[in-house]
Amino acid sequence: MVRNKEGIFAPKEKKVVVLWDLDNKPPRGPPYEAATALRKVAEKLGRVVEISAYANRHAFIHLPHWVVEERRERRNLDFMERKGEVTPIDPYICGVCGRKCKTNLDLKKHFKQLHERERQKKVNRMRSLKGKKRQKFKERFVSGNEKYNEAARRLLTPKVGYGLEAELRRAGVYVKTVEDKPQAADWAVKRQIQHSMTRGIDWLVLVSDDKDFSDMLRKAREADLGTLVVSDRDRALGRHADLWVPWSGVEKGEIGEMDLIPGKRPRFEEDEESEVGFSGGDALFSLSYDEVERAEMTVESDGFGRFNVSAFSEDEWVEDEGDFALSDSDDDSDDELF
Repeated sequence: MVRNKEGIFAPKEKKVVVLWDLDNKPPRGPPYEAATALRKVAEKLGRVVEISAYANRHAFIHLPHWVVEERRERRNLDFMERKGEVTPIDPYICGVCGRKCKTNLDLKKHFKQLHERERQKKVNRMRSLKGKKRQKFKERFVSGNEKYNEAARRLLTPKVGYGLEAELRRAGVYVKTVEDKPQAADWAVKRQIQHSMTRGIDWLVLVSDDKDFSDMLRKAREADLGTLVVSDRDRALGRHADLWVPWSGVEKGEIGEMDLIPGKRPRFEEDEESEVGFSGGDALFSLSYDEVERAEMTVESDGFGRFNVSAFSEDEWVEDEGDFALSDSDDDSDDELF
């Protein structure tokens, strides 16, 4: 309990730090929506004091498949509108001045010839100013012009990449570009984890699938730091954290407060092979809870590091042990598995 400004004792507010490995876990959709959804999940644990994303320059110039498909569809639609093969039901409206245009290309032409030129004049004017005058001019006419910024994001195509860094910064994410060296982003995240353990942070949210962070997560838990891993599979990092949630569920906004209860491992629908009996993953077999409660587990060792596991239900009666003997081929297949 701590005393607030009003003199009332209230529970201490927990602090949360979010570290995002962009090289390993980039957004699968619009970056602004993904960062906003991630912040909402982190806010369920406490007050978010920092959201940092780390990646090299290749992550910001790379075009994901969904961006390429969107741009290809937009170009095809613009071509058909110019040919007259497709007629828009509603006219295209400029988000800055409200002018109506017949096609999307006409709207882009209008925006570039009028509003983009005016924007460039204001930028040049801002660069000629200094000190407080420059800051006030920038807040009023450049960064504060939300109508232009929103229309530019929708109409103008970035020269490099798809605007990942700008969209993340707009969502309140601190973006750090690391050197073009192997594991550079991982080392930056590890240093930040060590820093978080010494600044009184209560929860650490790590967005990554890289199992190299396993040691750092164990050290964080030993330092009484709550850990939440956001990844695709609950195998590498999820087992070393207090909580695990799927990255796809975070982006879709499917994570609730019940999924963030410490000590509870929620099960999400994933396309994992481990849900099937024998697979190429870590799990060799799976039993339902009902089967486990009604079964008698028997583990036998042959003295050479190999084990035989058998489970019989109470409803089954074994008259002859020979009925359950394994053939030579089955023994060979079991040896390959173990």
